[in-house]
Amino acid sequence: MDDELNVTGANSSAPAVVEPEIDDDPSEVIPVEQKPLSRASAVSTEAEVAAKKAAEPQGPVQMDWYILKVQSNRERSIADALKRKVAIEGLQKYVDVDNILVPTEKVTEFKAGKKKIVERKLYPGYIVVRMNINDDSWFAIRETSGIGDFTGAGGKPQPMLAHEIARIVQTDEEVSDDSPKLDIKFKSGDRVKVKDGTFEGFEGEVGTIDPQSGKVQVMISIFGRSTPVELEYWQVEGV
Repeated sequence: MDDELNVTGANSSAPAVVEPEIDDDPSEVIPVEQKPLSRASAVSTEAEVAAKKAAEPQGPVQMDWYILKVQSNRERSIADALKRKVAIEGLQKYVDVDNILVPTEKVTEFKAGKKKIVERKLYPGYIVVRMNINDDSWFAIRETSGIGDFTGAGGKPQPMLAHEIARIVQTDEEVSDDSPKLDIKFKSGDRVKVKDGTFEGFEGEVGTIDPQSGKVQVMISIFGRSTPVELEYWQVEGV
């Protein structure tokens, strides 16, 4: 933070409480188009079963990450349903149940001067899964209620890119981080208004922002002179 700052805003010492984002709100569910499915009903002979087992790959199979479109606000329950489906069908070899995820990030928010840590979905309406696509795993995906389809051109599943995977895996590993991302909705140069503290009601321009501490420098006109004021990010709002 700039050494020239000469006025310090109020700090909040209220304890942080993690509040997971609400899921399964029926009033906000956006239906996902479901396509009729069919599977051969003929009973396989012992020879067919043996031939199928012989054709299955031996050892570990290659898996990639894919994005699935699902009903909005039901991401978590749908991910859990898919995990149960995979377990019931015995498809753990082709679908990594530990990596059927609803990607989220932790964000710190301040409301009415109180600090709260909430989980926010990175991709509302989508879940991600690490899997090997074959007839059985594909059908398990399509049979799970609430899942629409894979993302990809022309209906063909498109594996995720390396940097997309890295962001999701990193976010999942850092879920217990004691320093969550701050929910700062403005940037340097934006016009803001002070909504709390000594300078409540004053307007000014954002100078520097410290994303780690959440402190911002705002240039405010005091007695006709532009003065840098140091405030907590939650003490100001965009105008």
